[in-house]
Amino acid sequence: MEREEIIEAIVEHRPGVLFRVSNLIRRRNFNIETITVGRVNHETARMTMTIKGEREIIDQVINQLSKLMEVIKVRKLNQKNTVKRELALIKVKVNDNLSRSDIIHCIDVFRGQVVDVSSKSLIAEITGTPDKINAFIQLLSSYGIKEVARTGITAMERDRKLGGS
Repeated sequence: MEREEIIEAIVEHRPGVLFRVSNLIRRRNFNIETITVGRVNHETARMTMTIKGEREIIDQVINQLSKLMEVIKVRKLNQKNTVKRELALIKVKVNDNLSRSDIIHCIDVFRGQVVDVSSKSLIAEITGTPDKINAFIQLLSSYGIKEVARTGITAMERDRKLGGS
């Protein structure tokens, strides 16, 4: 059964690593749904990827990734115990002051921010789960979305709770 998995890789922070990782996944005929990469320290970076596929094949991809010299650690995150976030910038058409006010109200309800304003549009910034971002985009679509830029999912597994489990 096909499912979406979140894979985290701690890799060496140097040129070509992103290419080697993504090329390995491409050779397995997978599409990376989202990918985020950020520096952890001077020597390492964290890659967070979401990939859809059969469980066994994704496990095989993780096994192959672990064999790359630049990959320090790779693992599949436990979806039930993971905090997932994404950031989106959405440029919305503004026709008049009433629609501007309505759009700003929607942004406030979703705990977003207005990060740029012009006479014909505004740019909203929102952070949250992919479902929250999708709902926000759907809500704003009635006003006329001009552009959308999304970071993709970044994720981190929670620590186990005190007391055992």
